[in-house]
Amino acid sequence: MDQDDLTQIAMRAAGVAKKGLMLKLGAVAAVLFFLGLLLLGAMPMGSSAEASTCEDTGPGTGAAAPDSNNSPPAQGSVHKQQLTNAKAIAKASQKLPGRATLIALMTAMQESSLINRPDGHLDSVGLFQQRPSMDWGSKAQIRDPAFATASFLYGRGTNKGLVDVPNWQTKPPGDVAQAVQGSAHPELYAGRESEVRALAKEAGIDLSRGGTDSGSTSGGTADSGTASGAEPSQCADSETGTSGSSAGGTFTDGTATWQLSNPRSVKDAIAWARHHSGLMSTNGWYRRCLAFVANVYGWNFSGVTYAIDHYKVVPADMRHDGDRTPPPGALMYWDTGHRAGHIAVYLGNGEIVSNDVKRPGYIDVVKADFIEKNWKAKYVGWTPPYFPKAG
Repeated sequence: MDQDDLTQIAMRAAGVAKKGLMLKLGAVAAVLFFLGLLLLGAMPMGSSAEASTCEDTGPGTGAAAPDSNNSPPAQGSVHKQQLTNAKAIAKASQKLPGRATLIALMTAMQESSLINRPDGHLDSVGLFQQRPSMDWGSKAQIRDPAFATASFLYGRGTNKGLVDVPNWQTKPPGDVAQAVQGSAHPELYAGRESEVRALAKEAGIDLSRGGTDSGSTSGGTADSGTASGAEPSQCADSETGTSGSSAGGTFTDGTATWQLSNPRSVKDAIAWARHHSGLMSTNGWYRRCLAFVANVYGWNFSGVTYAIDHYKVVPADMRHDGDRTPPPGALMYWDTGHRAGHIAVYLGNGEIVSNDVKRPGYIDVVKADFIEKNWKAKYVGWTPPYFPKAG
């Protein structure tokens, strides 16, 4: 046997060994594949099951899921919370006619879906989304349904209530709700009436009762803030409304004198602004300078979108372009390089009260030149505290 024969024998042996190894590997793979099929056959397919678990269709998740037994309601049942809160509002308003309860329920349904919420827009909380920073009470007080309802009905502090709205018993319910709340979307309250009436019927609430306290039908002073509404951007005030009238006194620049119709006089407005600044200020005023100055003078909203635009809606004879000697109570304006600009109330003695000057979102008193020095803004001028589109 020569060398070539030995080489061929070796190659054939290697080929046989290779085929044997491949057969063994193939057998192992086949077994594993078969076991995999068995396992898959024993398990349910997952696609449809996973899709169905993306929905919450359990008890109490519907808008009006019925009780299946007499057990206590689940914590997460929205409808049961609404029933509980509706009854609390009805109890707190029982001395007034049923129409007051209807309006309160419509308001709470729109503001919070009749859920006693721990938070909301800015610092708004509770059923009516009232704000601690706007003198509606402390956060804990506002989250008490009886307290919050009483505030809505009778007012709280400088905030007017339902009974302060002239002819509230004959006005459309949505209009009365808006008069108290000062919402950026007043048209939404009326759409809640049918829903609320059905809920009241289910809860056993009599909306047609006469009541023992008819409430006042005379108007009160306007709210110093709002319970709801969109947060304006860069000192914008996106809420709109119509002007009102009140004994706001007069304002003079030493030459001309103007009659004001603000709910607060200049003296009272300055006192209010100082009281709500510094340590007494609460958060919620970030980029809301126009809304703040309107609140200072007792309005719910300015009715103008941007601070710098308010300067333009004031009559020309009231504008004092570039003048740096404003009387106390005047509104001062700056071009900040942004669309909205800035506005503040002049307190006298070279001081202004404004938002965001020391702390974002808070109200503080600073020197009148602070805006120019620290924000590199351009001073535009001042006007009397005149709000032709406020409400």
